[in-house]
Amino acid sequence: MISQAWPAPAKLNLFLHITGQRDDGYHLLQTLFQFIDLMDHLDFTIREDGEIHRTSEMVGIAEADDLVVRAARALQDATMTHYGADIHVNKRIPARGGLGGGSSNAATTLVALNALWGIGLSQQQLATIGLELGADVPIFIYGHAAWAEGVGEHFTPAKPKESSYLVIYPGCSVPTASVFGANDLTRNTPPITIRDFLEKGGRNDCQPVVVRQYPAVAEAIDWLSQHATTLLTGTGACLFAPFSDRERTKNVCDLIPEDWEGFVVSGMNRSPLMERLKQPLI
Repeated sequence: MISQAWPAPAKLNLFLHITGQRDDGYHLLQTLFQFIDLMDHLDFTIREDGEIHRTSEMVGIAEADDLVVRAARALQDATMTHYGADIHVNKRIPARGGLGGGSSNAATTLVALNALWGIGLSQQQLATIGLELGADVPIFIYGHAAWAEGVGEHFTPAKPKESSYLVIYPGCSVPTASVFGANDLTRNTPPITIRDFLEKGGRNDCQPVVVRQYPAVAEAIDWLSQHATTLLTGTGACLFAPFSDRERTKNVCDLIPEDWEGFVVSGMNRSPLMERLKQPLI
């Protein structure tokens, strides 16, 4: 059985504050997640022999290390199912760009295979499995824009404005570990409330570290800041700015230097993955 076109949307962190660090190394944070209509799509071919394989080429990522493979195997281990899958990822989200592509792919794998294998785990059970794969995976399983705290697993539903955004990928990859491991990363930002953010906004505590380590990101932020308020998303390297309408966003996108990649996107408070679940599985 082949099941196609399972969406894995990218996300933006509309702000990202790091409020502390646990003894196990995980960082405590506050952030506001919103999905955008830039997304990967995954196809699944269900196998009866329990084998898990990735059928798409992912440069620099071994199959065993790929989050989609790890997610499928984690679901197998948690449920002892005899089913397997061939997984093909149609990639559009830049890797290591702070847009959550890998985490979103993992979440879509868990949600899709939970349905296709007929397992029937709850959303919370899937999120528990997902958290072991990465701190951002649960938000993609949750499927709604949210204020997140803790290591990213405590959610409060939110409805930020579904703005038109220009996202810029300046052509470099930023490993999350290099940012969270930086000695000069701010880890003591005082917690705020949703009302605080709505009234005063927020920042990305990772941005100063990424700007110092990656000149291409610094240059892109300086450029886009001439046109609109600009913020890094996640640990980078992508940055974004909201605009009043899509036409204005496209006009600025047309001015982007050739070395960078620009995406004109819209914010989404509900993930298209939730709508895919309502459609025929095959």
